[in-house]
Amino acid sequence: MSDPLPDPFAGQPDWAPRPPRPVKIVPATGRVELRGRRVLVGLPRLGWRGDLRADERVVQGSSTYVPVIPEHEWYRAESDQVEVFAPLVPVERVWVETLGDHTTRQAPRTESGIRLVSLDGPSHRSPTPVFEVDSVAGRRVVYVEDGVERRDLRAVTETYSGAEGDICVRVTSELEWYRWAWRGQPPSTMEVPVHLLWIE
Repeated sequence: MSDPLPDPFAGQPDWAPRPPRPVKIVPATGRVELRGRRVLVGLPRLGWRGDLRADERVVQGSSTYVPVIPEHEWYRAESDQVEVFAPLVPVERVWVETLGDHTTRQAPRTESGIRLVSLDGPSHRSPTPVFEVDSVAGRRVVYVEDGVERRDLRAVTETYSGAEGDICVRVTSELEWYRWAWRGQPPSTMEVPVHLLWIE
């Protein structure tokens, strides 16, 4: 029998928003929709690559493949309605990012504080409050306000002191983040107090 799960919100101040749900990685061989989903590709004991998006499975003969596109190319294809090259990756080498729940267990830390993971499949860390990290610009963030999670965002600044005296970060949608790269068009951004942001 496994140990009971600890309350993930024990000791959290009343004013603090509830953290977002963690990312959970599942094999693409399962019954999960793939089109537009974030995926990782790789092999157990070798390693994995992320920042990729998938299209629906393709069956050729007796084998199943997943078209996999670098994330910036996926956004460009969706936004500008252009064709992009998508290599076919065997489905057993693809894992899909889904949302877990607040009781999803993370790998325990060793006595030295290092978190060890299994090499049998990719892993993902729990959401980390932005105020606990050294650098945030360019990273995927989740904005949580009134219990609503806003995802597919990128931080475009480091933390700074906002006009109202709050510590803030400016964020933009991932579409505008990538459009900034391929068109040179500066994104529209919004200022978010740092206590409402987590690294995904």
